[in-house]
Amino acid sequence: MNKQSIIENFSEHVSAGKASFYKKYGMDFVMGRREGPWMYDIAGKKRLFNCHANGGVFNLGHRHPEIIETLKSALDELDIGNHHLMSQERANLAKQLTDSMPGDLNVCIFGVGGGEAVDLALKVALGHTGRSKIISANGGYHGHTGLALTVGDAQYREPFGVGAGDMVQIPFNDIQALETALDENVAAVILETIPATLGMPIPESGYLEQVRSLCDRNGTLLIMDEVQSGLGRTGKLWAFEHADIVPDMVIIGKGLSGGIYPISATIIRDPLDQIFKENPFIHISTFGGAELGCRVGQKVISLTSEPAFLKRVQIAGEKIRRGLEDLRTKYPKFLTGIRQSGLMIGLELRDENAGPALTKAAFDNDLLMIYANNDKSICQLIPPLTITDDEIEWVLEHLGKALNAARKLRGALLAKEKVDNFFKRFSKHAT
Repeated sequence: MNKQSIIENFSEHVSAGKASFYKKYGMDFVMGRREGPWMYDIAGKKRLFNCHANGGVFNLGHRHPEIIETLKSALDELDIGNHHLMSQERANLAKQLTDSMPGDLNVCIFGVGGGEAVDLALKVALGHTGRSKIISANGGYHGHTGLALTVGDAQYREPFGVGAGDMVQIPFNDIQALETALDENVAAVILETIPATLGMPIPESGYLEQVRSLCDRNGTLLIMDEVQSGLGRTGKLWAFEHADIVPDMVIIGKGLSGGIYPISATIIRDPLDQIFKENPFIHISTFGGAELGCRVGQKVISLTSEPAFLKRVQIAGEKIRRGLEDLRTKYPKFLTGIRQSGLMIGLELRDENAGPALTKAAFDNDLLMIYANNDKSICQLIPPLTITDDEIEWVLEHLGKALNAARKLRGALLAKEKVDNFFKRFSKHAT
């Protein structure tokens, strides 16, 4: 099937809105071959270096050979398994994950995606405490499912008529706002360790430690969402390790799949699993913890938890930082700041028009980068954790070209907006 036929079928049967959007901005890329950090258009005329990694799904790049071989060998003996029965594969991955956690985070409950894992964490919090409120961060993102939707940004739930209920949102990095919002009805505080969709604000020194302390004082559970920041992205296996805290629950997804088999997990402290001891069938996920996915997840953890792997992430982050500082010197009015922890990077740009402009300019310069939807003045830079020194140099060179093009594109877009507004006003007065 040729590319145009694929686009037509996608538009008619999957998403007309997406197809129209990409056509409008000359970004009608259809994924074909993919390998390592690269994605190739199905027509073979365009390739992109993946500096978005689908929010961390492709932490190890596309089709990592060891992950592929793990799945192939698993197919010789496994299928998804049966969620009603005990499973060696689930037990093995659960032990790997809980062994990687501090304190008594000893119980692992599997799902398919991050939203499902968030839903489970919130159910546990509400059920265990008997309280009704959840606090989350303004502009945060925790998925598009049930309870997860209620603790995310309003723009994702209000079009569907979904209310927030007793969910309360406060600014990230504002400890006073949290202290004010906490009361005897708050079951849990849920935070992304580094909120990606909000533009990757880095937790201020002492912030997460104070959050932990306030939650303890109030009898409130602390849930850390590590769907994007976990599995080595920040140079530590789990980003909350930078703050040396022990959450009550940790949510894992995206990268645990190795980019090959969907799987997520909610890790909870021992005391919180009482409800499952009383009724072990009260929560199920038919495909959660599929045995094929568990085998893949075991390989992912083995690779990303290696000290040498984590050290390499730190070194790569430092190298990229130096290059970004050079670009910031070259384009100081457009690239105004850098938010970074390891290879989780947010580029602070001039204004909210600059993020979309850089996304488009990056695409035109063979880079896949996406602006933060809840703060469009930030463009995300999330390369594979396996990025090499040569690839870093290549990315920085093309990012420099993209920044130069983006600042011109932003100016053109603003000029067009002014012209369009002029004609709108002219038309209004003329009639």
